[in-house]
Amino acid sequence: MSKIALVDDDRNILTSVSMTLEAEGFEVNTYNDGQAALEAFNKSMPDMAVLDIKMPRMDGMDLLQRLRQKTTMPVIFLTSKDDEIDEVLGLRMGADDYVKKPFSQRLLVERIRALLRRQDAIAGDVVGDTEETKVLVRGELRMDPLRHAVTWKGQDVSLTVTEFLLLQALAQRPGFVKSRDQLMDVAYDDQVYVDDRTIDSHIKRLRKKMRSVDDEFTAIETLYGIGYRYNEEP
Repeated sequence: MSKIALVDDDRNILTSVSMTLEAEGFEVNTYNDGQAALEAFNKSMPDMAVLDIKMPRMDGMDLLQRLRQKTTMPVIFLTSKDDEIDEVLGLRMGADDYVKKPFSQRLLVERIRALLRRQDAIAGDVVGDTEETKVLVRGELRMDPLRHAVTWKGQDVSLTVTEFLLLQALAQRPGFVKSRDQLMDVAYDDQVYVDDRTIDSHIKRLRKKMRSVDDEFTAIETLYGIGYRYNEEP
């Protein structure tokens, strides 16, 4: 049973969404501000967090920033219809997805399940020997899907589930272009719609993390209007 943390200062959302998730078989813990959630996470980390952006004491952005210092667990933001800037900033900071308020609870459940399935595929102990599970080496890049481990020039790089899947998809076929639609298919289930900006934000965050260990990292190339490709470096 996956443990989901739901963090929102709207008690109606906490009550209704937690009931829906529990009916779907999840274990749910609710918190009405980021500080309370962080204190609980320091004792026991959930499998996934669903965070509102605007909350008292500690907002979702601050909580995400602190979480990314210690965990790559999937995080979904709940945003209002006017929070476009916050959505992009949240994705660049390391959120895996966002859902706009007011939202369909069925949509939220689908996105939670999609991210958890991908996390299980990366971290599962018993998996088939496929291209998605083999250790991948491309020049200075080494990716171990079973351990969710990435190194560049021997240095560890901590990636979220979505970032890992996007990098893996690009690096599997160096020199070949992946369109945004193809990358969406890699990172999300077919029934989950995301726009181009979401993929772009994940790629920007991915580049930033790689450049944190090598400021000359240029392996991910943007082809404007087309997509992205991985260029294997010597």
